[in-house]
Amino acid sequence: MPTALPSGPSDAPVAQPIRFIRLKPVLIAAVALLIVGLSVLALSRLLSAIVYDDLITAIENTPWSRVGLALLFMAGSFLALSVYDVHALRFAGARLPYRLVALASFCAYAVGNIAGFGPLTGGSVRYRFYSPFGLEPEAIAKVVAYVAAAFGFGLAFVAGLGLAISGSDLAALIGLPGATVRGIGVLVLTGVAAVLVFATLRRGSVTVFGRAVALPGTSDILSQLLATSVDVTCAAAVLYVLLPDGDVSFPVVLAVFSVAIGAGVLSHLPGGVGIFETIVVGALCTRLPIDGVISALLLYRIIYYVVPLVVAVGAMIVSEARRATMASPALVAAVSGITPVMLGTLAIVLGAMLVFSGVTPPADTRLDLMSAFIPLPLVEGSHFVGSVIGVFLLVSGRGLVHRLDGAWWLTMTLAALSIPLALLKALAVGEAVLLAILIVSLISARHLYIRPASLLHDQLSPSWWLCIASILALALGILFFVYKEVPYSHDLWWQFEMSAAAPRSLRAAVGIGLAMAAVAAWLLIRPPSGRIEPANADDVRRAVAILERGGHASANLVRMGDKNLMFSDDGSAFLMYAKRGRSWISLGDPVGTEAGQHELAWRFIEMARAHGGRAVFYQVPAESLSLYADAGLSAFKLGEEAIVDLAAFDIKGTRRGNLRNAINKAERDGVVFEVVPADGVPAVLDELSTVSTSWLEARKAREKTFSLGAFESDYVASQPVAVLKRAGRIFAFATLMISGDGREAAIDLMRFTPKSPNGTMELLFTRVLLHFKAAGFASFSLGMAPLAGLSDSPMAPLWHKLGRAAFEHGNAFYNFHGLRAFKTKFDPVWRQRYMAVAGGLNPLLALADVTFVISRGLKGAVSK
Repeated sequence: MPTALPSGPSDAPVAQPIRFIRLKPVLIAAVALLIVGLSVLALSRLLSAIVYDDLITAIENTPWSRVGLALLFMAGSFLALSVYDVHALRFAGARLPYRLVALASFCAYAVGNIAGFGPLTGGSVRYRFYSPFGLEPEAIAKVVAYVAAAFGFGLAFVAGLGLAISGSDLAALIGLPGATVRGIGVLVLTGVAAVLVFATLRRGSVTVFGRAVALPGTSDILSQLLATSVDVTCAAAVLYVLLPDGDVSFPVVLAVFSVAIGAGVLSHLPGGVGIFETIVVGALCTRLPIDGVISALLLYRIIYYVVPLVVAVGAMIVSEARRATMASPALVAAVSGITPVMLGTLAIVLGAMLVFSGVTPPADTRLDLMSAFIPLPLVEGSHFVGSVIGVFLLVSGRGLVHRLDGAWWLTMTLAALSIPLALLKALAVGEAVLLAILIVSLISARHLYIRPASLLHDQLSPSWWLCIASILALALGILFFVYKEVPYSHDLWWQFEMSAAAPRSLRAAVGIGLAMAAVAAWLLIRPPSGRIEPANADDVRRAVAILERGGHASANLVRMGDKNLMFSDDGSAFLMYAKRGRSWISLGDPVGTEAGQHELAWRFIEMARAHGGRAVFYQVPAESLSLYADAGLSAFKLGEEAIVDLAAFDIKGTRRGNLRNAINKAERDGVVFEVVPADGVPAVLDELSTVSTSWLEARKAREKTFSLGAFESDYVASQPVAVLKRAGRIFAFATLMISGDGREAAIDLMRFTPKSPNGTMELLFTRVLLHFKAAGFASFSLGMAPLAGLSDSPMAPLWHKLGRAAFEHGNAFYNFHGLRAFKTKFDPVWRQRYMAVAGGLNPLLALADVTFVISRGLKGAVSK
């Protein structure tokens, strides 16, 4: 029995272009961090003329009526944003009730606005929300692409309109000729008009770089343009009503806002932080008091970013509280799917809040009140510890997104500690309330955190390092801004007084830096998690014991012993995989308990990333895709699996005449059908081997592996075998796989001698199906029809076009048409199967690696 994959070209050094691909996320994060640093530097120069007290005064002087108006405009913006999803779903050919669409849109934007590039983070939320309602991954991908394109197109229109209308006023602000600014606006509007005309003339689709891209109708584009205009206008109005009175019109603010938002989105920074503020302050500070502009920006961030997230989390708390009374299981699954993302985002926001609070002083009135009844050591200690806790909340937030049990406990502990610390350090009631909301939401979502993995073994991606580094860079900038009038002295470190805010913040900044350095050191110097070891006989027996407690029938492929195995910490689940090149290929989902499956999926993804590889989940069902979407993997359809409902299967009626005839003819010819139990297989193994060898030789074929069984004695003898005999001799057989719960069966090896009569396979399949129907089984899997069910539309994704071409023209290597046609005779239900992997070129490279693994090398890949 083979215990390891054959060595070969997979161990060769990785080519330089591939190394660049591996380093690309790191390089992007480094460039983005550089942009953050430059933005902080630019802002510090713009803010050189004001002091922190002026900024606080400007915030306190903002009328509550303006804050209320800003909240109304924020609500209007998010209402317009929901129209994006309505149009996008219609474009993708799907319809859902508006209340569900509005909830999905609100949550997606509440998370996406903060976490970074909305189409990516918001797309993940949409996938988790829409998939329980039956939307296929391809349809959700269309929704995400439509929303992103609609926002960019509408933003260009609004920005161009603002530049064209208020070019002269805006030119005076930024120091360019008015004609130039208006010309830019007219040019942008001309481009928008050109797109509209083009879409009107080229109805249906357009080819871009050899790929057909579907186009919405002109009326849809115009209505979406209106929705985007309302969205951007309302969002800009949130900022406008918070600005101090001055000689700046709303069209000017709208144009500046549109440009700043666009630059923030393109930067891929969390919330466009730094870039957005730099552009707005730089453009408006010549006409408005700069302290008023900064205070308006801070309030805008709170109202448009933090408030929607808190409201979304509140809606989640209510939904979880009503979980038992919800009539729709799909809605329950949808809310549960997006909850971890929202809680992780909220934890990061509150972590940033504690970090920023640590480098800023409390109000003087609070200091006077605190000095009366809070001892100085408690103030100093709570300020320092609260700031350090903020760093650990930044890290635990990612664990919440990934449903780590350890992250749940850590975040609960940190939040519970932070509430009294917030009150002791600065009487920060607002901070305490937000932390309490986090605790309540975590308690309501406790059932979602079932992955018993260590947070310290979770691999932080470059984008997460960028998020944390951006927050720390901003904290450092805030520290220097707040205390720029305090001359530095070594004595500051040892000043402990109630009014000594600068030394307290300085010590907190050092604590923040040391805490982050400790986390980074641990994550960077620890060895990669997981060891690559071939499975031995004991491992296989252990895995078989797990699948016999409830695994799918196809999980019996673990008996081959040709795959590496990974077990959950509690031994309740296993994952079988192979490695070739950079691809770490899991065969299907992990097998075992739900908690063990989640744990293994994440461990496998992290292990692949820790070794510089790509995680691939091969032949997974649609129900599992939300788990892989959590890790940033995309779904690519491989084909369809044929599942026969045994309760409904029979051979009655005219449609089944060919199957009845095959059985009747076989009986007349003396053909005997028998299912040999596993303990009886060794006695007929030689006969089975003879049939198998003749079958391979007649087709000049080779044994496959990994996702297919091979004729190896130990493997064949481990399961029942269905045989056809004539004159006491076996001339055809099929190995059978049975699920752990005894309700599902599947077929693996199917072989017969060259002299077998016509209709042998129909006869064998029919008798097998009738056998398991009589035994009380619920379903029977006839296996995959590779590349079947892919779209043949001109607007289909490139992946579908490549697969469709192989399906139509690849019969020289594999009988795609014949295989599906044969299985269709038994009226199966076709269930889609996917490959989950990162996007870009990864799907094609991963599929090539999978093919090599299955075929045992290049020769097998190009032969039958």
